[in-house]
Amino acid sequence: MLPGGRGPPQRRCPASGAKLTCEFARLGRERRGDRIDGWITDAQNSGIAALRGFADGLVKDYDAVRAGLTLAWSSGAVEGNVTRIKAIKRQMFGRATFNHLRRRVLLSS
Repeated sequence: MLPGGRGPPQRRCPASGAKLTCEFARLGRERRGDRIDGWITDAQNSGIAALRGFADGLVKDYDAVRAGLTLAWSSGAVEGNVTRIKAIKRQMFGRATFNHLRRRVLLSS
């Protein structure tokens, strides 16, 4: 509680660019892919070059963006393993054979 018995302050997004940014973050947190069309239109009409470019990029890969904002599953676990294996590979570069690298990757999991 804040002084005077008030609750915590609400997140506010005063400027249009910040407001659109907050709205996009909320779409991701709440898995609201059904609202992405309106957000893209607002971003393209915002007059902010960076947001317009970002929105244009979303349109180019629209199906993947909508699925990412709608579906509950993600490829985060796979990406984490890929990153781990790449780190091991970088550590082993020029030091051992492929068999040794394979063994180290398998033992590290």
